Amino acid sequence: MTHTFKEDPMNHRTPTQRAGLLLFGLLSLGDMATLALTDGETPPYPVAALAAALGALSIYLVVRALHHPAYPVRLLVGLRILSAVTALPAFVVSDVPVAAKAVAGAVVVLTVVGVLLTSRGRTTVVAA
Repeated sequence: MTHTFKEDPMNHRTPTQRAGLLLFGLLSLGDMATLALTDGETPPYPVAALAAALGALSIYLVVRALHHPAYPVRLLVGLRILSAVTALPAFVVSDVPVAAKAVAGAVVVLTVVGVLLTSRGRTTVVAA
């Protein structure tokens, strides 16, 4: 009996994809906390409010994707990328504290990791 690997889009999410979704969930919770943690300047209230809104919507999409394996995650990935893009001004705006730059850098790197984890294809072993 030989085994071949075949794509199965309706199969459950792989552990790698679930890890990416959970990472997106943690990043989303961090986004939601931004509104409560801002001093109004770092980040500015409008940016914190946008982050909180993106985080809330992302949490909803993470839960949907975890409970419904066939649920597409493209919108979630797009929202997480948009959230990471909102962190980029920390690197070009003057007077941003080093800690805020470090957090922004971590958000960008973790978003890239989450995108890579969730984009892994699902495979199943099929007996031939």
